[in-house]
Amino acid sequence: LSHLSFPCRYFRWWYKKTRIEKKSAFIDLLCAVPLQQIYGCPLGGIGGGTITRGWRGEFCRWQLNPGIYHYETVIADQFTVCLRCKGQTIYQQVLSVERPSTLQGWNWGYCGHYAFYHALYPRAWMVYELPGQNVVLTCRQVSPVIPHDYKDSSLPVGVFIWEVENGRDEDVDVSIMFSLQNGMGTKEDRSGGHWNEPFAFEKEGERVAGVLLHHCTRVNPFTLAISAREKAGTGVTHFTAFNPAGVGREVWQDLLQDGRLDSPAGKSSPTEKGEVTAAAVCASCRVPARGHRTLELALAWDMPQVHFGSKEKLHLRRYTRFFGSGGDAAPALSHHALLHYEEWERKIEMWQKPVLENRQLPSWYKSALFNELYFMTDGGTVWVELPSGCRAEDLQGPAGAGLSHLLPVLQEYGRFAYLEGQEYRMYNTYDVHFYASFALVMLWPKLQISLQYDIAVTVVNEDVQPRQYLMSGQTAQVKLKNVVPHDIGDPGDEPWQRVNAYLMHDTADWKDLNLKFVLQVYRDYYLTHDCQYLRDMWPVCQVVMESELKFDTDNDGLIENGGFADQTYDAWVVHGASAYCGGLWLAAVCMMCKMAEVLGDAKAHQKYTDILTKGKEAFERMLWNGKYYNYDSSRSDTSSSIMSDQCAGQWFLGACGLDQEAFEV
Repeated sequence: LSHLSFPCRYFRWWYKKTRIEKKSAFIDLLCAVPLQQIYGCPLGGIGGGTITRGWRGEFCRWQLNPGIYHYETVIADQFTVCLRCKGQTIYQQVLSVERPSTLQGWNWGYCGHYAFYHALYPRAWMVYELPGQNVVLTCRQVSPVIPHDYKDSSLPVGVFIWEVENGRDEDVDVSIMFSLQNGMGTKEDRSGGHWNEPFAFEKEGERVAGVLLHHCTRVNPFTLAISAREKAGTGVTHFTAFNPAGVGREVWQDLLQDGRLDSPAGKSSPTEKGEVTAAAVCASCRVPARGHRTLELALAWDMPQVHFGSKEKLHLRRYTRFFGSGGDAAPALSHHALLHYEEWERKIEMWQKPVLENRQLPSWYKSALFNELYFMTDGGTVWVELPSGCRAEDLQGPAGAGLSHLLPVLQEYGRFAYLEGQEYRMYNTYDVHFYASFALVMLWPKLQISLQYDIAVTVVNEDVQPRQYLMSGQTAQVKLKNVVPHDIGDPGDEPWQRVNAYLMHDTADWKDLNLKFVLQVYRDYYLTHDCQYLRDMWPVCQVVMESELKFDTDNDGLIENGGFADQTYDAWVVHGASAYCGGLWLAAVCMMCKMAEVLGDAKAHQKYTDILTKGKEAFERMLWNGKYYNYDSSRSDTSSSIMSDQCAGQWFLGACGLDQEAFEV
């Protein structure tokens, strides 16, 4: 295939992968997901899967199978309000602007003019001013995404706190019904064998009740749970099973009759092939005239044991450490969420308040700082436990024996991975994790340390299997020893076991990956003061810098790019010395000096000090044009371009307090 052009090579590879092997492409250039600007704040903690709601309240994106997305709006997944005065139902409305072709026995078409959406991740607010009723509903959506928390932050749950304000001069009985389809809106919903059952879970005098929806697929089966908290003045009722593809009149009339559901006992029959089922839970209370009451509902999902695409290994999610891996945790998860969300919110507010109240920061920045963190959970994220009985040698491979704290760290904090993007299906893509890693190390530093140990193991080992790269058509081995991998694998394969899912370029010759490892190691040490981590990583930093030194072809202390797209900007060709890679190199050399100083390695300190002195002079001489640094030293038409990211190395030094005096690069 090497004689073919890139489009031809890619198409042949894509056809074999998607049409013959029936697998997803790591980057699908031919079937991109259409842009829909509908998404709001996702539900769920870190690594247990996510369910995303749109800003109009719909449940519209599903990532329960690790790294796999389903973009399906499931129309049965709704909140419905019922208002009753003096024993009569005066208002019953699905809180959705949709007018679907199914469930036509329900009252759809809520006027969007009377609803408002706000999000500040991991919380969101939907306000409904019920037209003509003088009643205002505020649904506050909360997920357990809590900095420096390694238990509750792993839980696959979301809580909906409904604040009801009654502006009328009479009492109102208010019911909120939460309906949910058994599944994610995919063809598996009709595969048969799925069933629902009511549940109640009581602990320490607190009771939660609802319905479990058991989704019995062959691979990665799971249970959904919808529930509400029972307390004085609040009743919880349920409807175990109804057909979401039908008219839906039975559940609608049940609620309409008395603001409650019939609560039949016993489990539903398993669905037949082609059938789909749904359930509903309802929380009800009386709100006094001019008064206020709160109803608390939750959604939990329990997919404790997961396979990636290869189905070779079974992985247990992080939350199973606390709630078990038997597939029966949904009631306990629901109870825990409804009893602990107030504590979560206090911690979230303590974290966010100093930023939100800082008048020196613009509003757009505050919004971005928190709302873009959604990718921590909704980046196809997985957080899994090490298998019981796992030994250090099982993790280290032939060459990783020097990583003394690898096993203890991974045993205590598990393994963490997230995708480059929802359509770029590679876990822990390292050239861009370099940028995103600040969120991890500042908020969940142990996950960053765990990720770095995984990368370090991969660095010192190799994968000699040959394969062809799509851009060049050349064949090379998957992973060379003593170089940083591009990624730790594809969710459609077996991450951690088979790395470098990226087939576009052979990244062994990329100039930035090794440097970004060194920069992160010192940055992590600077922020965590973890001396053992630094000692473990120091030999790995030394070998990757030795690998990088071969790119300094003229021995002037500065690496050269190779005349192809050999760094994270993988469509941009770079020749010779460059501002971006050269700046990263000098910053990494600078940090090698600092680490050698901290660890008392005088020989290494002298070696890298000499390189830094030469390299700084070469960088200025070859790239500074009197106003700014040139893109590269090729003197081509593009070499004098200003690259916005040219000072990335200096930025990293600044983040570590190393951008002054002797360390000024």
